[in-house]
Amino acid sequence: MTDILVSKVRFGQHRVSDRVLGYASARPALSWEISSAPKGWKQTTVQIEVSQDAEPAERYTVYTSNQICVPWPSKPLQSREARAVRIRVAGTDGAWSPWSQRSCVETGLLHNEDWQGSPVTTDRTIGRENPAPIMSRTFTVGQECNLARLDITAGGIFVPYIDGQRVGSDQLAPGWTDYKQRFNALTYDVTELLSAGEHELAVVLGNGWYRGQLTWNCRTNVYGSQLWLLANVRWQDQNGSHSIATNEDWTWRPSSILENDSYDGQTQDMRIPLLNPHGKRGGVIPLPMPSARIRPQEAPTAQVIRQLPGQKLIITPSGKRIVDFGQNLSGWVRMHIHAGHAGQEVVLKHAEVLEHGELGTRPLRKAKATDRFILSDQEEYIEPMFTQHGFRYVQVDGIDDFSVDDLQACLVSAAMEPLASFISSEADLNRLFHNARWSTMDNFLTVPTDCPQRDERLGWTGDIAMFAPTALSLFDAGSFLSSWLVDMSNSQSSDGGIPVVVPDVLDGPKLTCGWGDAAVLVPMAVYQATGDTEVLRRFLPMMDKFIDGVDAQCGHSHLWRGGFQFGDWLDPDAPADNPGGSKADPDVVATAYFAHSARLVASAHAVLNQKTHAHRYAQLADEIAVAFRQEYVTDMGNILSDCESVYAMALVWGLLETPQQKKGAAERLADIVRVSGFRIATGFLGTPLVCEALTLSGYSHLAIRLLLQKRCPSWLYPVSMGATTIWERWDSMLPDGSINPGEMTSFNHYALGAIVHWILDGLAGLHMKEPAWRKVRISPVIDAALPHIAVKQKTPYGQIALDWTLGDDSFDLNLDLPVGIEAEIALPGEEDRIYTHGHHSWKLPRSKVCKPQGSIQSIRDLIDSQEHLEALEQALLSSRSPLYQGNQADVTFTKAAKPWLDADLAALPDVASQQGYVPKADDIVESVKGFLSAQSSSKENQHQ
Repeated sequence: MTDILVSKVRFGQHRVSDRVLGYASARPALSWEISSAPKGWKQTTVQIEVSQDAEPAERYTVYTSNQICVPWPSKPLQSREARAVRIRVAGTDGAWSPWSQRSCVETGLLHNEDWQGSPVTTDRTIGRENPAPIMSRTFTVGQECNLARLDITAGGIFVPYIDGQRVGSDQLAPGWTDYKQRFNALTYDVTELLSAGEHELAVVLGNGWYRGQLTWNCRTNVYGSQLWLLANVRWQDQNGSHSIATNEDWTWRPSSILENDSYDGQTQDMRIPLLNPHGKRGGVIPLPMPSARIRPQEAPTAQVIRQLPGQKLIITPSGKRIVDFGQNLSGWVRMHIHAGHAGQEVVLKHAEVLEHGELGTRPLRKAKATDRFILSDQEEYIEPMFTQHGFRYVQVDGIDDFSVDDLQACLVSAAMEPLASFISSEADLNRLFHNARWSTMDNFLTVPTDCPQRDERLGWTGDIAMFAPTALSLFDAGSFLSSWLVDMSNSQSSDGGIPVVVPDVLDGPKLTCGWGDAAVLVPMAVYQATGDTEVLRRFLPMMDKFIDGVDAQCGHSHLWRGGFQFGDWLDPDAPADNPGGSKADPDVVATAYFAHSARLVASAHAVLNQKTHAHRYAQLADEIAVAFRQEYVTDMGNILSDCESVYAMALVWGLLETPQQKKGAAERLADIVRVSGFRIATGFLGTPLVCEALTLSGYSHLAIRLLLQKRCPSWLYPVSMGATTIWERWDSMLPDGSINPGEMTSFNHYALGAIVHWILDGLAGLHMKEPAWRKVRISPVIDAALPHIAVKQKTPYGQIALDWTLGDDSFDLNLDLPVGIEAEIALPGEEDRIYTHGHHSWKLPRSKVCKPQGSIQSIRDLIDSQEHLEALEQALLSSRSPLYQGNQADVTFTKAAKPWLDADLAALPDVASQQGYVPKADDIVESVKGFLSAQSSSKENQHQ
């Protein structure tokens, strides 16, 4: 019989570990995995043991099948309190599992008044462009120190040292929050650093987001002009408990970091030790405690996640030396200097791409992205600590004696656990998946930013509203996004609007479609991924307020019309200088999002059993949908503005009513995709939905054609151009290798990578039916164009592994489910069945799951056949008509075919030659006739 084995307890959304320090809540939620159990076993009871030092343990028995975010059973914790927790579980037979290993949780300082001392700043003005200051204090520790903690935060970025040894590995702490409202604080275990005797705590402060440059206007001192530090050290030794805190007893001195800025970079004099022990000291001035809340950091801290060695040394046409790391990323470079001379300056300039063989810096706009190091005469490593760059390439000036192995690119990102892997038979699709992972890591530093490289790097709400489900599938990002949502909630205006960037450093909150809907979409995505109902309790007031605000603006019409909207941002057909100029009517889009978000708010209230509110918002969603149909949808299912995005929204979100409307809208969407030549035609707001809409409507083969398209614009076009991250624009780099002329061009923007959620959920077939993956549905899109897919998805219950292959004769599927998850299996020609934990496999005849395409009778049929369309394209190119040239010849034809999709193939010469009204029409006709003759001969040969 299989043993029942239980993992360590997980506290809230923190990663499983022996001890969680600086926990942000008095009531830690508890989760656990059951790594093995007998077939058919189900949890019915859990026993939770909570202990503290030598005191008797408390035991609580809870009758529940739930393993996720179980409420804290004991009394609330106070600041600096610690508890050890272990659990055991039982099934219907009442037999207990062995106890799990103990996990410890220790709260940080939960209230401002729990801090000792006060913030301190330098006794004279130290500006942004002056050397980074070091705040320091000496103290003496007695014998047998067995417990020591450092609690710390700052106005600015801090890096603490004790006796010259860095404390922790956090980067750019305490991260970026809306400092007018709240600061993060961090807690460190410094027990091992405090032996008996005298010690120095020295904290280097950088400008960071507090007073460094922000936005394309390069605003400075947004939150304050003077850096400050707030720190408490407490320890226990044989003489009892002791503490020190920032006060007038501290001093400051300059560091060797001469300048630092997130956008521009860092300058450091390596001839001076970083902590400059002999530097001139000054006094400090105590400051009042901030009015903003200071709380333990909820989000995972930024860390150096990975180090990538240089891959290639490039000598540019102008003679510059550039190192290619082979991967676009966010962070900085660490360089080994074998030998330099004192005073020699090494300059590192960063960029994402090359243009005309040189470093492509134009997309950076005003950001200098340059680190400078004045060398000593020693062998040394140079590496910044108070800046961050987005780059793949680094130009090295000031030194020639180096190799690519001397440079490492340090990926700096929030320390989130990776959750998903994807491998298919299509290498470019695999690269697209990895590009989305990289763009998530690169933009999830301390807030979800739009880009990591130019003079922006802001928490744009529209980007993450579209990408949150993808991010939460790829990474354990629940606490990261929940922390950011606190700032969103704090910034909401009385009319329900939220800022378009959070933290808000632009022009305040406003009611906007898509960007404003982040107030609903992101909390719901976090809840769905984690199963944590506390997320809904925290943010439902914000969600309600947003919907109520839009409702008040729309009035009885329930139509969201007029006013500023970003719309379907970066539609590929929008002009380079007008990214909001989309095909989708902004009023149609806004009203669709209004209906969708209202429905989500209703479901959130239902989860919390708030029936009155659930009914109210469900009724509102129904009324909006009725208004949407009456104003924008015909009886036949045509929708105003007649483009992919609006049809996808209506179909996926259930905004259509009659069978004819649904059928008509689906057929129209499919034809628009065909006429586009399977080029993507959606912007930020429609992109996550178009493949899902096609699949739901029975056109999965078109969704795959759209997904696997490699010509511009498409998801795989950037991959074909060597992209290693998701681009901001579909054509951030043009086919000739030049950078898009638009003023706004990034090569590391995750929003258009939202398709990866559908790749996992729809294409691979691993669909979440209930939050936290409690129930799933396995229903892959099986197509000969993609014969193999393997997915692994880490869930709060454990890992799901799904692997399927379409062979010459059979379809083979393997599925592994962890304890606690129930799967509905829906395969073609098979009766749907429910399965629980364990390994399951299926082998079905190929003919049962993958039907061959029928005969080619109409022009629509021809376009649906990739083989036939490609053959026709070659025929059209052979005509040498200026109409059909390059890799867009197929689009020229499909657009011409728009009115003729139902026509039979006899009309093909007229359609391709546009009834003779194009250059070299006769040659086109002859080429097409040759194509038809070849197809007829091929068909006859197949029949023989």
